[in-house]
Amino acid sequence: MALQATTTTFCFSGHTLRSNPPDSLTSKRRFSSIKASSSSSSGISSPPLLSLSRSNLIGRAFSSDGSTQESPSVVCFGEMLIDFVPTTSGLSLADAPAFKKAPGGAPANVAVGIARLGGSSAFIGKVGEDEFGYMLANILKDNNVNNEGMRFDPGARTALAFVTLTSEGEREFMFYRNPSADMLLQESELDLDLIKKAKIFHYGSISLITEPCKSAHIAAAKAAKEAGVILSYDPNLRLPLWPSAENARDQILSIWDTADIIKISEEEIEFLTKGEDPYDDTVVRKLFHPKLKLLLVTEGPEGCRYYTKDFSGRVRGLKVEVVDTTGAGDAFVAGILSQLSLDLSLLQDEERLREALLFANACGALTVKERGAIPALPTKEAVLEALLKPVI
Repeated sequence: MALQATTTTFCFSGHTLRSNPPDSLTSKRRFSSIKASSSSSSGISSPPLLSLSRSNLIGRAFSSDGSTQESPSVVCFGEMLIDFVPTTSGLSLADAPAFKKAPGGAPANVAVGIARLGGSSAFIGKVGEDEFGYMLANILKDNNVNNEGMRFDPGARTALAFVTLTSEGEREFMFYRNPSADMLLQESELDLDLIKKAKIFHYGSISLITEPCKSAHIAAAKAAKEAGVILSYDPNLRLPLWPSAENARDQILSIWDTADIIKISEEEIEFLTKGEDPYDDTVVRKLFHPKLKLLLVTEGPEGCRYYTKDFSGRVRGLKVEVVDTTGAGDAFVAGILSQLSLDLSLLQDEERLREALLFANACGALTVKERGAIPALPTKEAVLEALLKPVI
């Protein structure tokens, strides 16, 4: 399955152009001033935009072939927040000399990751009506993610997470969200039209922790399912956010059987099966429900395993020097969803699915080479280059 420089089996769309959040949420003057400073404050370089007026393309995508597209292919639902990542690894939060501010939140990471890869994506969620919230909305827009489904809460702050990095780049989290705006999204605030027109609806489990966001999550997934949209689920276990381990397990599994695609880690398998061996295929198969189309198990630098009704296997990973593992799983999800959104028949073709998963593994590997999640997400060109030569 070697990839040659002269041919590629992957298909990609061009960058997209998206509209601003509604003017009713903030004044044009304020939003414009934040837009001008968001790239420098977040450490993100925006992708080059087409030389066209945004005002002429409000609410529409514009692809490289000149055609307009009404709706994003992948809609991501859930939390978006600010990660504070220590500038020095291997220290406790108290001992860290400084922190780098980085936008994050698993569903938002996936949305940006897809757009970086040339795909079409949208994010639905809630942030605070504060400087961080406006900054995050602009980061989505500047990264060509449709942010029309974002809502701003005047009474709650944008969530914050402080991330401890071990000397190997692994993470521990401390969250500030009691409650944060993402927890307060209501069903009445959902952009159901955006959801129903998507090809894939992606979500995690953090939005199931508290009301009213839990009801909004369930309603959004129900609307997507009824519209024939593929449901993609990454539990993204964060135990400190849940009332108890038992509650986390129950809620994560409560929506398990509705998903078409599920991505889990080895640690999550062990947690959900109450300590069973995550490397045992018999154990993994217990998590494969009858209507599931694809179950993916990520194994960090070792790559991933895949399971369908008809076939299963493992795809190698790429070995890189690890700086920060934040966002690696989200980059992997972005990689595979970017491919599936273009051709869902990959789910029935093992050879082509393996190629798409190799691409997704490369996305995850490149992300760990930099600090932060969204700032580290790779472009399509960087991924293809990594697949054609050794990554160092």
